Amino acid sequence: MNKNKIKFIKSLNQKKYRKKEGLFIVEGEKDVLEVLRSDFEIHSLCYTDKFEPYLEEFPEFQKNLLEPTSAKELAKAGSFVTNDSALAIVKDRPEKEVPNPSSLTLILEDVRDPGNLGTIMRIADWYQVTDIICSTKTAEWQNPKVISASKGSFTRVNLYYTDICEYLNKITKETMVIGTFMYGKSIHEIPFQQPSVVVMGNESSGISDEVSELIKTRVTIPRYGHAESLNVGVATAIVCDNFRRQVK
Repeated sequence: MNKNKIKFIKSLNQKKYRKKEGLFIVEGEKDVLEVLRSDFEIHSLCYTDKFEPYLEEFPEFQKNLLEPTSAKELAKAGSFVTNDSALAIVKDRPEKEVPNPSSLTLILEDVRDPGNLGTIMRIADWYQVTDIICSTKTAEWQNPKVISASKGSFTRVNLYYTDICEYLNKITKETMVIGTFMYGKSIHEIPFQQPSVVVMGNESSGISDEVSELIKTRVTIPRYGHAESLNVGVATAIVCDNFRRQVK
């Protein structure tokens, strides 16, 4: 990689350049393999000798998009401290219309930590939740920290950014609208139904008053010890697990 290529890749760590170019970065052997096996379109693929044997799995991949390089150059260009395998520059997908709820849909209101968002994407993938509706203040899913934390789940889970109140006002009356609070009915006692949406709030302030007014069922995760609160990713996993125990 020449200096200009390294500079270009480093610029994609910033949101404004990702938006301008319509590109984002995927780093590391496992995540690059995930994106190669998905329907995302790759702009270019920088790889070392270690990754070269994996390319045999993709004989139809355009050779002109391949850029052999060294682990030292990958470390210079990317956000990983060490990366001795591959880095892909991936084309962003056009924004799609926000879908109606089907089965279980997660709604994230102002979840701003990239690590939390990536973890929630991974949890959604585990429990076969394909759609996550995000407020406009929720972290951007193309952020390299989100991509890394999702462990490849970004290729299977769709995120949509919209006004949460408008979305909740538009969905059908038959949809079960659930919100997680410190106080409410125990998650263990809720008879889940399809379709359902579950609202997860901001890491520090929870669900806003405006969104709270539109929630039909308030639930809480029973506390048996003395911890002040649960991480939003952990809480999401507990909710998804309780849903799947009833609805396959």
